[in-house]
Amino acid sequence: MSITEVESSFEVASSLFLKAIVQQIRANDPYGTYRNWSDELLLKPYVVSKAQKREISVDGDVDPFTKGRVLAFYRAIAARVEEETGQLCQVVIDLSHEGFGWSLVFCGRLLVVCKTLRDAQRFGFDSLEKVALEGEKIVQSGVAAIQKFPDAAKG
Repeated sequence: MSITEVESSFEVASSLFLKAIVQQIRANDPYGTYRNWSDELLLKPYVVSKAQKREISVDGDVDPFTKGRVLAFYRAIAARVEEETGQLCQVVIDLSHEGFGWSLVFCGRLLVVCKTLRDAQRFGFDSLEKVALEGEKIVQSGVAAIQKFPDAAKG
């Protein structure tokens, strides 16, 4: 095992958000394809360098794997908000074939996360650490919204 693999193992093991993404990927795998894959291998598509992003064309349709990545990311946010608050959350992704749309996470009558999606074909982050930081930041803003408006969150 190389040093980079050890570092990424540590990052995945130490991040509740990265574990939540892995859990969402495996939960939505009807054929058990990812059962034996390592967490790092499952998270690898989330790391897209700026150079790689420039090479991805935004002219074509968003491929199903990218749509699945986006959905797993926001479902992980919903799962983490549920863990923190005990309130049931739902995710709605409205994504056009051109890569534009919305990601909504709601709890009862409360919209706790509302993110605009743009150029979804290029969805990804510079590193696993940035995936974890961005995800946790969104989770904490959702938790804060529920704490501010608990009656609306209960439905």
